[in-house]
Amino acid sequence: MKNLLSNLKISVPDKIYVKDPESSTLGKRIIEQSILLIDELGFDSFTFKKLGAVIGSNESSIYRYFESKHKLLLYLSSWYWAWIEYQLVFETYSLNPNKKLEKAIEVVTRSTKEDSNFSHINEVILNRIIINENSKSFLTKEVDQENKEGYFVVYKSIVHRLRDMIIEINPNYEFPSSLASTILEGSLHQHFLKEHFISITDCNVGITPTQFYKNLVLKTLTV
Repeated sequence: MKNLLSNLKISVPDKIYVKDPESSTLGKRIIEQSILLIDELGFDSFTFKKLGAVIGSNESSIYRYFESKHKLLLYLSSWYWAWIEYQLVFETYSLNPNKKLEKAIEVVTRSTKEDSNFSHINEVILNRIIINENSKSFLTKEVDQENKEGYFVVYKSIVHRLRDMIIEINPNYEFPSSLASTILEGSLHQHFLKEHFISITDCNVGITPTQFYKNLVLKTLTV
């Protein structure tokens, strides 16, 4: 899979950015350093002015790539989910339905490891940002319009893949889409809880969100 992934370009909906950051050295540096700075400061305290100071460039140069820091967060979120989807497709290929769903749950809920195929993106830190900040990309007044424009197409694609795997195992199950979206969004929440609110989750060093969701989903579908 590593050799295959090394030849792939992660695709992000082009309406999210003004200029593709993958097309230039400055663009890649904007992505690389924004991940580090958002992780350090939090998204609310992050600004293009602060990012410009870090990369040694004018704030205006960042606006040539992104209209706002919200669009930048949408880009990072979309990139992350597209990266997860590539892993999902490759790692579940040719498996039988039960093994396919089990592996899919593992892919979307496991702790992230850095991928050497993308040297300007630290996926471990990006995963931490997604856990802490992902909901801010869609909990906005503009969500419906942005949804119509396809900003969340990658995220929804993963949910649809999980939904189809659920249906393949149990076509009579009434809530395949709800269960699929719960796996994806709920796993982020469990990762957050085990770091910050340990008294309200059973996930810890010995019990992972992956174990919880495999148990939940497979038992639900076999009842």
